[in-house]
Amino acid sequence: MKNILKSLVTISALSSVIMTALIVNVGQAAAETKQGTDASYVGAGISAGVTNGGQNNDAANFGGNLTGRVKLGNTPFSARGNVLWNDDTTAIIPEVSVDVPIANRTNAFVTGGYSFVENNGSPSPLGNRDAVVIGAGVESEVANNFLVYTNAKVGLRAYENSPASAVSINGGIGYRFR
Repeated sequence: MKNILKSLVTISALSSVIMTALIVNVGQAAAETKQGTDASYVGAGISAGVTNGGQNNDAANFGGNLTGRVKLGNTPFSARGNVLWNDDTTAIIPEVSVDVPIANRTNAFVTGGYSFVENNGSPSPLGNRDAVVIGAGVESEVANNFLVYTNAKVGLRAYENSPASAVSINGGIGYRFR
């Protein structure tokens, strides 16, 4: 029993030393990581709806996008707005995102919001009816006041008379205003 207790104390002491060393190294690495971007911007680009809900008038389609981001103070959150359009209709998507710096002047982000389709029943790049939207993307400052962005959005149950989700892939160039 005495040997088992002595072994447990030794293992605990060694584990504590190892964990302390790891935590210190991770903390130093995090402190040395380059900051992402805090840019608030507006941008424009292309939008591709890549899914089909299985009904008439909901085929995959191609269009454009307008995107905006406003950084919310020193938090990891941003308010975002997207307008996805094609020849048939427009989807307006207000969102909130969590932004994670992944490199110098570059963020990855995940979003949640809601899509309001202008003409329900008409195919937009993100389905043909109003729906909850989740997404993920990357944005990076590439020159003074200019960014590139790309993201994928999933509209949950975004087709009329269908349980299918819609997927849209978007990208473009943004101009930093703050």
